[in-house]
Amino acid sequence: MTRQKLASNTVLAVRLGRSLAVGCLIVTLALIVGMVGYAYFGTMEMAQAFANAAMILSGMGPLDKLDTPAGQIFEGIYALICGLLFFAVAGIVLAPLFHRMLHRFHIEDSER
Repeated sequence: MTRQKLASNTVLAVRLGRSLAVGCLIVTLALIVGMVGYAYFGTMEMAQAFANAAMILSGMGPLDKLDTPAGQIFEGIYALICGLLFFAVAGIVLAPLFHRMLHRFHIEDSER
């Protein structure tokens, strides 16, 4: 089995940047879905829909209540998905750091 050296800080920075970009893309897509849902089910202006979607996505809760049953179902499903998305995006963004840490431990163990 060949042993690889620890990647340079430049490589780590590129990997972190890439994972951060993927995380930002996921959050942006979730925000767009929330805006469209709030605008459709809540008949809100886009600025108001953005504020509601951003508040749900950040875990703060909605600003305005949706009155229709379909709107309430959308709001509940969107809130559940956003709660899970927090952990998924955190894992994606932090994955290069965890990988580097595990790789460093592997190198230290193999040198003994």
